Amino acid sequence: MTVGAAWRDGVRRVNGAPLIVAGMFTFTLLLALPLSIALRGMIEAHLDDSLTAAAAADGTDLDWWNEFSAQASGLGTTFVPSIVGFGAVLDNLGGLLDNLPMAATIAGATVAWMILWSFLSGGVLDRYARQRPTRTHGFFAACGTHFWRFVRLGVLMWLIYGILFAWIHPLLFDELFPWITRDTTVERTAFLVRVALYGVFGALLIGCNLVFDYARIRIVVEDRHSAIGSFVAGARFVRRNPATVRLYLLNASVFLLLALAYALLSPGAPGGFAIWVALAIGQLYILVRHYLKLLFYASQIAYFQGALAHASYTAAPQVVWPDSPAAESIGNASPML
Repeated sequence: MTVGAAWRDGVRRVNGAPLIVAGMFTFTLLLALPLSIALRGMIEAHLDDSLTAAAAADGTDLDWWNEFSAQASGLGTTFVPSIVGFGAVLDNLGGLLDNLPMAATIAGATVAWMILWSFLSGGVLDRYARQRPTRTHGFFAACGTHFWRFVRLGVLMWLIYGILFAWIHPLLFDELFPWITRDTTVERTAFLVRVALYGVFGALLIGCNLVFDYARIRIVVEDRHSAIGSFVAGARFVRRNPATVRLYLLNASVFLLLALAYALLSPGAPGGFAIWVALAIGQLYILVRHYLKLLFYASQIAYFQGALAHASYTAAPQVVWPDSPAAESIGNASPML
């Protein structure tokens, strides 16, 4: 299967299960809602009935925003101007590449999201691999079947990512970058060196992410139990099939196009009715981003099944919901003479 064919097959699989896209969006919204309500309470308590409240409702008041940020703590420290519009995308990317610590509340929500996603992803991958409706009982049966396998794989993933961020990142940016630029007098040269190091670190992250993606796929499609064995098998599949990298880059390019469109369409800091327009654009961006995340998995599954002809004979057997106790009793009853 070619990369283009796998990507188109992935689009077909995602479009064939719209409830998964809607469920992912709803799941993320419900997870973020308590934090939003808590932050709303902080802002409301700070504004109270002051004249600044009316000014903030009409448009952005940077003086008040700076005052709020200066006295904020906990979750309130995340309410900064960079969260508006496309700035949030750049802020998240910069925080990842620079290995900046998260606020405790955001870190807690992120861990909760990853645990829940470890549970739900088993059903999602199983649905895309089977290419047919599995219904509610089949979906959650697959979630439960693969959850602990994904948890063990997640421990291995945290260990490898921990090495990257705890050792490799400081080696590149705290030791190698100062050594390379120690005699540099041109700021542009230092900037280009840092961008190159970002590229090296990003390539390591992408490589690990790619291997773990196919490790999850092999767990689901081949019904594997060993996390380490799945990781090794995923790495072996990526090494033997360079097209997996091209497929990953194709999906990443589509995501970059989405980010570019969001950068062009998202307003800065509007006021009045324009706030609702900005909110609608932001939610649409999140919905499409979820679609593309699922497309990553669906297209990778399509390529994996096409490359190894795993489409029909290696997945676990179909989960069949049992009959009711009454029907089962009748079926098991001894024939009457």
